[in-house]
Amino acid sequence: MSEIMSEAMSEITAHPMSEESSKKNTSRLIKLQKRLRREVGSAIADYNMIEDGDKIMCCLSGGKDSYAMLDILMNLQQRAPIQFEIIAVNLDQKQPGFPEHVLPAYLDKLNVPYHILEKDTYSIVKDKIPEGKTTCSLCSRLRRGTLYSFAQRIGATKIALGHHRDDIIETLFLNMFFGGKMKAMPAKLLSDDGANVVIRPMAYCREKDLEEYANLKEFPIIPCNLCGSQTNLKRVAVKDMLNQWDRQYPGRIETIFTAMQNTAPSQGVDREQFDFVSLKRDPDAPQRADIAAEANLPAFDFLDIVDNGHINVDTVKRIDIVQTYKA
Repeated sequence: MSEIMSEAMSEITAHPMSEESSKKNTSRLIKLQKRLRREVGSAIADYNMIEDGDKIMCCLSGGKDSYAMLDILMNLQQRAPIQFEIIAVNLDQKQPGFPEHVLPAYLDKLNVPYHILEKDTYSIVKDKIPEGKTTCSLCSRLRRGTLYSFAQRIGATKIALGHHRDDIIETLFLNMFFGGKMKAMPAKLLSDDGANVVIRPMAYCREKDLEEYANLKEFPIIPCNLCGSQTNLKRVAVKDMLNQWDRQYPGRIETIFTAMQNTAPSQGVDREQFDFVSLKRDPDAPQRADIAAEANLPAFDFLDIVDNGHINVDTVKRIDIVQTYKA
């Protein structure tokens, strides 16, 4: 706790403000640090994301989420009962106006090993995607291929990405609404070729917490000119929908994420996830006592099965049973 306090104080004192504001910010930063570190630690433990001897390639984009991920992982690295390496990696996609000096200067201060990769995926995306169309899909594929290859080159055992809980939920609805799939972002993923394991340590973290944390820590945020400036994205529409739900029904987002962790394939209609075709009744199953007997109600001796197979129930007796049951 004292170490968290000193960290928070060093962050705040580096940027003078009124004494009252400083105290509030320090208190808030301490609470956020504790919560985010606890959530990241829980996700790592729940999905066995990091193991002893791992070499974690921490992908840094210059956005609030990846900055927070690196910050939290470096802190956990000092306290973890296991040993693991962290290597920060940024892919410079040659976007016009990209401030190339920002990340190296920041990472040098942290004294963390890092690599800056340079690959002009920006030109490829702009050439292939018509004006006004979403660039995210192609951009992410190009970026993913480059990072996967580099991870193998440096011997990284895990690739850490900065997606958070809101990203995961948004992806679920995007795939439902526009892809016809019940599919989100897994907290831990094995690549199709089996060569890389991708982890999302912030799978339990809320975006609004990460945004506030980035503001308090004053990370040198680099905006994305490819996707961040596209206001017509389907993801933006889904995010707005979820934010409206969250305002109207507080707690709904938490419930959705909990539901994603408690799926029941046998209660759905996906034939790939559950073998509905082979379902048959067991003729040897023990006979269940009728509901009336289990509820200590009158037996169903008043049922009258007529010739056509329909059942006539004496209305008076039905009312008696219901009243007895409610009593």
